[in-house]
Amino acid sequence: MIRTLPKTTTTEMEVTSIRLERELKESLKQLSGNQGYQALIRDVLWNYVQQKSPGSAITPQEIRASIAATSQREERCALTGKFIPPQKPMLLGLTTQGDLLPLSPDSL
Repeated sequence: MIRTLPKTTTTEMEVTSIRLERELKESLKQLSGNQGYQALIRDVLWNYVQQKSPGSAITPQEIRASIAATSQREERCALTGKFIPPQKPMLLGLTTQGDLLPLSPDSL
């Protein structure tokens, strides 16, 4: 589950250098809008860390609703961790936090 993180001031952050392809940086700038691409990169990295961290799995009680869908690429069920192959039936689960997460059809 993607959790809201407390905002950290930039003075409390460590400076890190990362090399990005020019096209990637430009795409990130376009996607970030007023947020800024560095903030977007931090959000993406925090979401990845949270998804990969032990205990970050959601429970069925956190799913408010589900919508039938077809996967366009390989997805991982947010409840079971099982892979959902491309072009296969899946569900999109709306969480109590307002996030849409991929779910296996038999996970609920």
